[in-house]
Amino acid sequence: MGGEDAAGQVQQTVDAVYRADSRRVLATLIRLLGDFDLAEEAMHDAFAAAVEQWPRDGIPANPRAWLVSTGRFKSISAMRKRARFDASLTEVAERLEAAARDTGGQVDESVDDDRLRLIFTCCHPALTPDAQIALTLREVCGLTTEEIGHAFLTSPSTVAQRIVRAKAKIRDAGIPYQVPVLGALAERLDSVLHVIYLVFNEGYFASSGETLTRHDLSGEAIRLGRLLVDLLPEPEAIGLLALMLLHESRRAARTSPSGELILLADQDRSRWARDQIAEGSALVERALTLRRLGPYTLQAAIAAVHAEAATEASTDWRQIVGLYDILVRADPAPVVELNRAAAVAMRDGPLAGLTLIDGILARGDLSDYLHAHSARADLCRRLGRVGEARASYTRALGLTRQEPERRFLERRLRELTEM
Repeated sequence: MGGEDAAGQVQQTVDAVYRADSRRVLATLIRLLGDFDLAEEAMHDAFAAAVEQWPRDGIPANPRAWLVSTGRFKSISAMRKRARFDASLTEVAERLEAAARDTGGQVDESVDDDRLRLIFTCCHPALTPDAQIALTLREVCGLTTEEIGHAFLTSPSTVAQRIVRAKAKIRDAGIPYQVPVLGALAERLDSVLHVIYLVFNEGYFASSGETLTRHDLSGEAIRLGRLLVDLLPEPEAIGLLALMLLHESRRAARTSPSGELILLADQDRSRWARDQIAEGSALVERALTLRRLGPYTLQAAIAAVHAEAATEASTDWRQIVGLYDILVRADPAPVVELNRAAAVAMRDGPLAGLTLIDGILARGDLSDYLHAHSARADLCRRLGRVGEARASYTRALGLTRQEPERRFLERRLRELTEM
């Protein structure tokens, strides 16, 4: 019985190491073996060896280094066997063996650079955005293709195809497995931050489906954001993590117990997560002190002003509009203009906001963006312009693929009949 207990404890240890360190082990094996698929196979072989050997030989002092070393040599051995049938693998096996000999079989203990390399490789601009997201969630976060497919309402086979094509692109294009040099870092970091933010947004503002949010996906994005800040504490990385935490702090208040959408103005602020607000606000202050204001930091600063207000009425809309003025110059995107218009409506009245939104729509920008039409509808409703409100709500309703939003817009249309 004692032996069974010991084996069970070792199995628990292996499981715990897998949860905590498998992605670190994979990142290092990708560097050592130079191939995603070889590294994945080597990692799984190493954990299988751990299940077999650790109960007999004891848990090594440094489990992660043991796993990397074991996976590396098992991969070389497997390649040697395959080389009997495919001579092209002989050269690869010899190169890997030579590299192992050069390091005396030892593995560099500092794997943080490997994790950073993996993030930048998965988010390389040569890959399509869909491929960047799928590869990042699979290789950096360890999600299965089924989990990724469920999160983005895509079939697992489609996700798997994107991942296979992305790996082939990395291999065939010779995309280097490295952190960009300083001169290219800013541009490449933007790509990484964009992927993380897309993952977060799909979790926090689910684009379609029965539920408003997908907590597991936004949680993965925050985990990625923390990892990036730990490894590369650039101002915009800090700003993005702050922004995600401040948005996430409102999750519990965004829907009713029956799953209905609750707008910011109507949320029960006592349900906001104060620990996330405190952490997010501290990160905003940290990013602002670095004096390189980018779009994520500015959006986080706006979110922090909302978080500090005890009520909608006490919100400092003058400060929010001022921050949007800076953000529009830093990131002159139509959606940013739309958000600024909504803030102006709160500071100066609905007519001022409506004039700005009509200007955006008149340019042809955001004509198929449901939030532009729902924002316009709300301002028309507040101004008593019922016909225009009904037309804009109807337009927004035709654009939504999200059930809670659909029910919210239908409820607004019913309420207009009572005005």
